[in-house]
Amino acid sequence: MEKDMRRPVVVAVGGSGGGRAAIQLAATEAGYRQAPLIAVTAYQAASPRGAPVARPVAIMRTPDDERLTAEANLGDQLADALGDQAGLAELRAVSGLPGRKLVDTARATDAQLIVLASGLSTSVLAGAVSQYVLRNAPCPVLVVPDGRGHG
Repeated sequence: MEKDMRRPVVVAVGGSGGGRAAIQLAATEAGYRQAPLIAVTAYQAASPRGAPVARPVAIMRTPDDERLTAEANLGDQLADALGDQAGLAELRAVSGLPGRKLVDTARATDAQLIVLASGLSTSVLAGAVSQYVLRNAPCPVLVVPDGRGHG
């Protein structure tokens, strides 16, 4: 069991803000396990070639702008979910497909657990990210309902 002590708990944090319960549960699990918490969000870097012709050059966003925005959103969501404890988590904003980047992070850090929000009610699990992670994760996955009533 001592081998697991420094293996992190990785939590997926989406841009929608619906993962508060997942963040809180991941922090609780990390505390129980005396493990570091890594919060991961994925973003799509803007491509100047993909920008609309009518979009002025002065407001085009660079990949650094996208990363900084993703990092700020990630920090805000952790602060909202964890309050003063948010500073204990390592934040990672990575460019790419969310499911793939989450699994890559779990592999690279030798994570002992991945926590992600289902975005749906308790018995329904759907979505490309959840499915990808469940099929490819190198460790156990805990899927948490987002806690907002649906229906």
